[in-house]
Amino acid sequence: MLSDPSTKYRRYVPVRLRDRTWPDAVIEKPPVWMSTDLRDGNQALFEPMGVETKLEMFEMLVSVGIKEIEVGFPSASETDYTFVRRLIEEDRIPDDVRVEVLTQARDHLIEKTMESLRGAKRAIVHLYNATSPVFREVVFRLDRDGSREVAINGAQLIKRLAAEQPETEWTFQYSPETFSGTEPDFAREIVDAVTGVWEASPQNPVIINLPATVEMSTPNVFADQIEWMHRNLARRDGIVLSVHPHNDRGTAVAAAELAVMAGADRVEGCLFGNGERTGNVDLVTLALNLYTQGVHPGLDFSRINDVARTVEQCTQLPIHPRHPYVGDLVFTAFSGSHQDAIKKGFVAQKADEPWRVPYLPIDPEDLGRTYESVIRVNSQSGKGGVAYLLERDYDLSMPRRMQVEFSNVIQRVADTTGSEVHAEQMWEIFRREYLELDAPIDYLGQSLFDADGRQGIRLRVRENGREETLTGVGNGPIDALLDALDVDVRVQHYEEHSMGRGSDAQAVCFMELSCDGVAGDVFGVGMDGNIVSASIKAVVSGVNRIWDRLPEDRRKHFFRAQKGGQQYA
Repeated sequence: MLSDPSTKYRRYVPVRLRDRTWPDAVIEKPPVWMSTDLRDGNQALFEPMGVETKLEMFEMLVSVGIKEIEVGFPSASETDYTFVRRLIEEDRIPDDVRVEVLTQARDHLIEKTMESLRGAKRAIVHLYNATSPVFREVVFRLDRDGSREVAINGAQLIKRLAAEQPETEWTFQYSPETFSGTEPDFAREIVDAVTGVWEASPQNPVIINLPATVEMSTPNVFADQIEWMHRNLARRDGIVLSVHPHNDRGTAVAAAELAVMAGADRVEGCLFGNGERTGNVDLVTLALNLYTQGVHPGLDFSRINDVARTVEQCTQLPIHPRHPYVGDLVFTAFSGSHQDAIKKGFVAQKADEPWRVPYLPIDPEDLGRTYESVIRVNSQSGKGGVAYLLERDYDLSMPRRMQVEFSNVIQRVADTTGSEVHAEQMWEIFRREYLELDAPIDYLGQSLFDADGRQGIRLRVRENGREETLTGVGNGPIDALLDALDVDVRVQHYEEHSMGRGSDAQAVCFMELSCDGVAGDVFGVGMDGNIVSASIKAVVSGVNRIWDRLPEDRRKHFFRAQKGGQQYA
């Protein structure tokens, strides 16, 4: 039983704003988005990303339209330092993107940080020191004057070192770390001192970031703190007011939205809320919340599955199936009444009218997804349904998203026959759907070869009754296979396991693929005693299933053999 909290914990209300204006505000434009996936999110991983993985994540963040990206803590991590140098030296930063680096207010750390940015076209230097009483008194043993002096000295050193690198367009940023627990008057005092050093003005704007380093109150209290600072800071017209909410109380999204209503211009967070403890604020949820209110967030999440799979691969953290907008199950209704209402909504929905489909606050197609109606095989199928029966009787364990896809196939059969679909019938349907397709490309075999350190493949196929050999080169067998097929298909996820045991065991591979013009992702399946062959069969299966879903006018140009007379190698 929980003990009485009244003497151990206290309600935190740092400012009492009697004439607050944010409750009547409406968000009519998006804030400036700053992704800290590569810094704050990265430092919270079991295994932080290496340079190559960070490059993959960086390129994805650029592709969705984020213009400010915190790329690391170069004075604290050699990997981060190397990554920053590689971005600059290999000219990987687009001209309209500003990279940001973080540094504590210590001279040697600031010096290394500034050195890491040498040669950058545009950069944000983010200085911070903790300012709340518990940090001043317990961690650093400083009074207010001492904390303010630390910030001023750091700001002066950054200004001097930046002047020595005039080729870079500099933006300075300061965070009174632990702002959420800092006395408002002292937060204002230390921020005013820093903006004075940096001479903040409309012509020389400075970013002031106010972190809820630890979320300590209800979102309305944080909004009051932000509005108080927004009203009372000196040089406000030369400040980009930023917030960095954490999610300790589970209300970071609400806190960020209210903070923008209270005067914040910019929000820092991670795409899906990764970060220390319970995480940073979730930028995808914030952006798509705006979208559902008719405000374009300025970010492109029309291929949200691509974004989700990249983040999962880079962080090795799964996205929760009930995560807003992107979770595997958020566009899936198990309730019969929900399914019925959604189907009626789709029938009634007209393309030129506002979105009005029950239970769906956003059109899944806007995110490149589909509405997946998962219906039990029948009322007697039990909790496991299709996936349970196939795993029990055939040792076939499908990925969760494929369970959704195949359940739709089974449901169509159940609707047509009006009777129960038994496990034996499911297995035959599975084979026809994934393994024995009547499709343009039949797999016959393959051989692999070395191509100057890369992987080459000669793929034997039967295409429209004619045997051909396709040749491709890539970073591995699957990359080489896609090069050989020369189709505009992306591999989103790969999974394999064995079926059976001993010498008779077979490898079964599942490939989740996507293609422009085909809603949602499509699965292919391959089975073989050889894992490479099973993988290749799975890709061919998925490519054939994508072809089957394409409009007729796109099918004839899908494969290389039919493009402009160019023949298979």
